[in-house]
Amino acid sequence: MQILDFPSVNDNMRILFYLCAYYMPATTDIREQRQQAILDIISAEPVGRQSVLVERLNALGFNATQSSVSRDLQLLGVAKDGNAYVAPEKEATVAQAVDVPADFVRGIETAGANLTVVKTAVGAAQRVAVFLDRSGWNEIVGTVSGDDTIFVATRSAQAQKQLIARIQQSLLS
Repeated sequence: MQILDFPSVNDNMRILFYLCAYYMPATTDIREQRQQAILDIISAEPVGRQSVLVERLNALGFNATQSSVSRDLQLLGVAKDGNAYVAPEKEATVAQAVDVPADFVRGIETAGANLTVVKTAVGAAQRVAVFLDRSGWNEIVGTVSGDDTIFVATRSAQAQKQLIARIQQSLLS
């Protein structure tokens, strides 16, 4: 096995390159398997804590951490319903994909011609962002959510106006 030989790279970096190149698993396959296991677990039993998911996944042979489970839940669009995580329905319509109570959205502001800031109740931003991501609204390029704030990128200033109208109609009425 040959380690890359770059003149400006010190021994520690060579070791890091080596480890990444030869020992990192095919993360996409493992991630998909872990995500399917998460869906299986939450459909089989009520789970309300990420630490419980980490324990169940480790027992199944997955090397899971709280941060990997958190990312997986977000990527899968899993929402929390009361005290348990619930998986989205595969054939759900936009309205069914994620139920977003109107009182979750507290306000909308623009930040330039292509960025809309949606303020939500504390802890509700991810749920609203999943709704927006699954809405199928063409004007949305993507979302980034925090705890109570969502940044929504739109294709144009006109798309931003359409998005604001849709949000006001769907989530603020």
